[in-house]
Amino acid sequence: MIIKILGPGCTNCHTLERLTRDALAELNLTAEVTSVTDYPTIVGYGVMSTPALVVNDHVVLAGHIPTAAQLRDLLTNATV
Repeated sequence: MIIKILGPGCTNCHTLERLTRDALAELNLTAEVTSVTDYPTIVGYGVMSTPALVVNDHVVLAGHIPTAAQLRDLLTNATV
């Protein structure tokens, strides 16, 4: 699984990355997690509000930080 955190590197972006890594550990999933701060690349995904979460090249969340439960659901559904 390839996961990208899209955003300018703000506090919310770092929070989303930390929550994502925590959820992956709880679900016993392995993934490559990277941060994308390049604005043209972010816009290329169609994201206008950050932070955003991209799983296997599909935007699954944008514009807010999910709860831990919502994030676990997003990651679980992305593996199906």
